Amino acid sequence: MTSTSELAAKAAAFTALHTPSGPLALANAWDVASARIVEAAGAPAVATTSAGVAWSLGSPDGNALARDRALDLVARVAAAVSVPVTADIEGGFGADAEAVGETVAGVIAAGAVGINIEDGTREPAEQIERLAAARAAADAAGVPLYINARVDTFLKGLGDPATRLEETLARAAAYLRAGATGIFVPGVLDPGTVAELAKGVDAPLNLLLGPDAPNVAELGALGVSRVSLGSWVAEAAYAVVRRATEELAATGTYDSLAGSLPYGELNGLLKG
Repeated sequence: MTSTSELAAKAAAFTALHTPSGPLALANAWDVASARIVEAAGAPAVATTSAGVAWSLGSPDGNALARDRALDLVARVAAAVSVPVTADIEGGFGADAEAVGETVAGVIAAGAVGINIEDGTREPAEQIERLAAARAAADAAGVPLYINARVDTFLKGLGDPATRLEETLARAAAYLRAGATGIFVPGVLDPGTVAELAKGVDAPLNLLLGPDAPNVAELGALGVSRVSLGSWVAEAAYAVVRRATEELAATGTYDSLAGSLPYGELNGLLKG
């Protein structure tokens, strides 16, 4: 079991990775094998994707997965890698702030030093209470947990489009006062909007990237400190399953398997 001092050191090291001069780039994992692949590829940290985790455990994404199953997966991943782990805990796996605090205590006990927690369609006042509970739980554990507060105004198209940027910045400021460490705003890729967000958020800014997004260096130049691929990597992996199955049934060929990770290499990653 990792000691409190070791977790605190990992949390500090993870926090230090957030900088626009070299944004932290995270290809999100969803199980032990994908986490070990990410680490072996040279990533300085491992982030889980809530969607990928839920799918791998037979559950839909969207606060449907039971907390104990999510925490068990976090513990398995954290035990399998040496780099810091940050866990996507969706809305906190709890109906109220007290339950969110319990979740965060479980995340730290599992060995993770960061979380993503989303507001979704919750009122900001409720989310502030949930974030404060998360920070209190981390403080009680003696770990400076990196709390990445996700603001879903753009992703979910909340409120008036004309004032969405201002609403996002207002939520970000309130969430930081409540104990968040950084702000995650998925659904934004427009350079002008990104620059305004980076300028207006007094903390590291995280964006969600996909195939059509600007590259990491371009986003860093705009002030972004962290980028992540979210569920995209898991989606791509599952797409290979479908392509291979459809190709096999339609033509009896196997071209979809080209470029696969060699059996021996993948098996070797799981032996240590």
